[in-house]
Amino acid sequence: MKGGNTMKTVKISLNSIDKVKAFVNEVTKYDAEFDLVSGRYVIDAKSIMGIFSLDLSKPIDLNIHSESDVDEILAKLDSFIVK
Repeated sequence: MKGGNTMKTVKISLNSIDKVKAFVNEVTKYDAEFDLVSGRYVIDAKSIMGIFSLDLSKPIDLNIHSESDVDEILAKLDSFIVK
């Protein structure tokens, strides 16, 4: 872990196959690490198979580990974020 590494958590909804595909497509563009947390499971958000192993009927916590482009990432993922 480098110093200054920050984590931002948002709730997202991936309640359709198209949403999952679009979401993975966005997060794989970044070097940042993304974890999806559902109950006691932590899944790499860049893994489509991992995401499909979660209960997608409910919102999921997304942890974004990034030092620089968090605001840009949040803007890109806005359509998935539960307001």
